Parts: sequence; C-alpha cells; structure tokens
Amino acid sequence: MTDPKNWFITGASRGFGREWAIAALERGDRVAATARDTATLDDLAEKYGDRLLPLQLDVTDRAADFAAVERAHQTFGRLDVVVNNAGYGHFGFVEELSEDDLRRQMETNFFGLAWITQAALPFLREQGSGHLIQVTSIGGLSAFPLLGAYHASKWAVEGYTQALAAEVKGFGIDVTLVEPAGFATDWSGSSSVHSEPLPAYDELRRRAQEARASRNAQGPGDPRSSAEALLRIVDAEEPPLRCLFGAAALGIVRGDYESRLAGWEKWDDVAQLAQG
Repeated sequence: MTDPKNWFITGASRGFGREWAIAALERGDRVAATARDTATLDDLAEKYGDRLLPLQLDVTDRAADFAAVERAHQTFGRLDVVVNNAGYGHFGFVEELSEDDLRRQMETNFFGLAWITQAALPFLREQGSGHLIQVTSIGGLSAFPLLGAYHASKWAVEGYTQALAAEVKGFGIDVTLVEPAGFATDWSGSSSVHSEPLPAYDELRRRAQEARASRNAQGPGDPRSSAEALLRIVDAEEPPLRCLFGAAALGIVRGDYESRLAGWEKWDDVAQLAQG
C-alpha cells in the first residue's frame, strides 16, 4: 500500500483525465482536476468532498496555468503526480489546414502541456520528488494521413519530454510519456475539430478513414481499464520514460520503426557521402 498522493490532472472532464482522477480518489489520494467547465466535475466533488479540488482552466492561457498549479500546491502542500492530459484531435489533410487550425492544435496539445510542466517544476525541484505524466499518443510515434496537425503536436511533446527527462532526473523527478492507441475517449467524436475539406482529397479521405477503422478492428480500449495501468506506473520505483497503452500499439510502433531502420540502412551510403 502506497502513501496517499497529491495529483494535478488537466482535461479531467471526461476520457482518460476523468477516469484517472476517479481511480486516484477511490484509493484515497487527493486530486486537483482541471476542466474548461467545472460543472462537469460536480458529481465528483459531491462524492469525494475536499479531496477533489476542481479548477476551471483553459490550458492555452499560460498565466492561468501557473496560477492553477500554484493554487493546487497551496491547497495540498505538495504535488506528487502532474498529468498533462488536456488535448484534442484535429482532422485535416496538410493542404486543408488553416493557420488557425495549426496554431490552435499546437497551443492546446503542446504549449498547454509545456506551460503546466514549467509551472510544476519549481515545486517538484524544491521537494526533490514528483512524477510528470505527459499524455501523447501512438500518434507521437507514428503518423497517418488526415492527422498532420495532431501528429505535429504530439511529436513535439515527445521530443520536449525526452529532453526534459534528462534535465530533471538529478532533481529526483520522474517523467513518463503515456502513448495510447485507440481508446473510447471521444477524441475523434464531439471533442475533435475538422478542417474545411477540399474535394480533391475526397477519395483519400475515405481510404484514410477506412484504414483508421482497420487499425482499431479490435475495438477501442476502455479508459476505465487504463486507470489501473496508470496507477502501476506512478507507484513504480523506477517508472518508464515511455509506455504504450492499448493492445494494438506495439505492433504499429514495431512496424514503423523497422521500416525506418531499413530505410536508413538502405541509404547509409548517402549518409556516409554527406559526411565527406
């Protein structure tokens, strides 16, 4: 049995964030849970009382991010687990993406995570412990048509976080990238955004949607089941830098990375030529 932990979770109104907040609360931990509309957390507040701190937050607001993290720290006295979960999926072929489409995707999925991370680090450094959980995606390791903006945001999180992990290890801070495959989180439902379609891509759009359905042929994972997996990570003495979530994830990654290695090896003579 582990000591109770104090959590800060963004995007806790539904999906992973809500299920992970419930799992932490159920075992006696305390959770600062953020949502754009805290009314979505009313039932949890009624059930768990002052062990839940609901915080209204749009993660794209840097000043509000810092204020929310500070309030959670002041309320609980310390922060043990900081989960950057807030984000959404954007669907659109690269030619269809407007400047606003791209900027909004990056502001939420990457910059929102970056600001929360920066806000939490001074507290974690001072206490000499803590665990940052950065929720990326199988889309932070691989890439598929129709999701260029989303992949850009998640690949950015992957690089940012790998650098971060090396920077903060000496302060006693653990960092984990959680990389889910397909889960029933409404990521592609009402929370998603779609670019204005160009007719030239209609056939490719149909094929891309069919391919996505094929990748998820086993059916989407249940976010409630993922909570046990996350608790195992945060309770581990030596948590991983990366952890895939979902039965199909490893197969996708293995195929992608084998293809990359084969391509690099095939063209290694050019790499050597470039060296001079």
